[in-house]
Amino acid sequence: MQSNNKLRMAIRATAAAAVFGVAGQAGAVSFTAGDYEMAVYGYARFNASYDIDENVSTSTRSFDYGKINVGADEDNEATGYFGADAVQSRIGVKATSPEGVMVNIEGDFRPGTLRLRHAYGSYNGVLAGQTWSNFTSFVGNTSTLDFDSLPGAAGYQSRTPQIRYTTGALSFSAEDPKNSIANAGTAAKNGMPAFTARLEDSAGGLSYSAAVLAQQVGYDTGTADESAFGFATFVAAKMALTDMISLQGSLSYTDGANSYLYRSGADSAYIDTNGDVETISGVGGTIGTGINLGGGRSINIGYGMTEVDLDDAVAAGAYTDDPTQTVAALMANYKWTPVKNVMMGVEYKYGTRETQSGDDGDASSVAFAAQYNF
Repeated sequence: MQSNNKLRMAIRATAAAAVFGVAGQAGAVSFTAGDYEMAVYGYARFNASYDIDENVSTSTRSFDYGKINVGADEDNEATGYFGADAVQSRIGVKATSPEGVMVNIEGDFRPGTLRLRHAYGSYNGVLAGQTWSNFTSFVGNTSTLDFDSLPGAAGYQSRTPQIRYTTGALSFSAEDPKNSIANAGTAAKNGMPAFTARLEDSAGGLSYSAAVLAQQVGYDTGTADESAFGFATFVAAKMALTDMISLQGSLSYTDGANSYLYRSGADSAYIDTNGDVETISGVGGTIGTGINLGGGRSINIGYGMTEVDLDDAVAAGAYTDDPTQTVAALMANYKWTPVKNVMMGVEYKYGTRETQSGDDGDASSVAFAAQYNF
């Protein structure tokens, strides 16, 4: 029974820390400085990739679906690209005052220079600064070596400046909005924050989350000022089916907020021939399983996709090219922790892209990672 409990705890710990293949901060170096409780944490990580079909990997060797050739370009493409880097490596510091004020600052080196990830303070349920968007959940994510994970994952899956209030399982925020209008050019504007609400909790072997977001999408040329409201929502869950096997996934819907449809790469809206702002809708989702083999070994298999409705935008002439309408990916990886704070793994990913006209293409890649935490 004790062994089964350990496996169960390992599965849940992996679920909580599996975002983008990160092994978590459990190995943080903690100490006291004056009256402050301090923690310094981070990791060094090596990523390597071999793109079998075409050159689709970016920094951290993540899969870029926008680079998949479609149509005639798919027929005669260059193949076999190798790359490696260590820019995912990161370092962070947390400080907690005697009054309970916590400050966190963290950075990494993607795409090659120091980049700010987190910079915020929190006290008594109130958080202000830059950290994960409140319109994000990781409970439905399948653990990937790809730093950018699967398309269709729940919410924004990145960090943004915000003010947030959390009480129990509920959290509310006003955030820097993320939107784009296909043919607005420099006239596009953000007139107000994005507002979010999220519920995230667990019961027994089930973890779950649901969230909504509302934002204004608009433009202002000085003589014309038009806007529309966009919204987004998702649900995500993870279930421990047995002591060794978990099933997880998410579903998302957006209308006028496609920057929050993860890895869709789609605009939130377009300007029609009358000068009105028309929103673009989209759907996405993921499903996957994690299998804990014991001895620090695991297998993870996942699928994710997004699709946006661009027919009206193309008919209105909002695009001069053939925009991406659907992306999807299937991945499988093997991870091994030979010793505490060390993770190694290999992953295969197959991705597809389809444009609004129906042209499509695919690509595949193999990745390797080695991560050393402190």
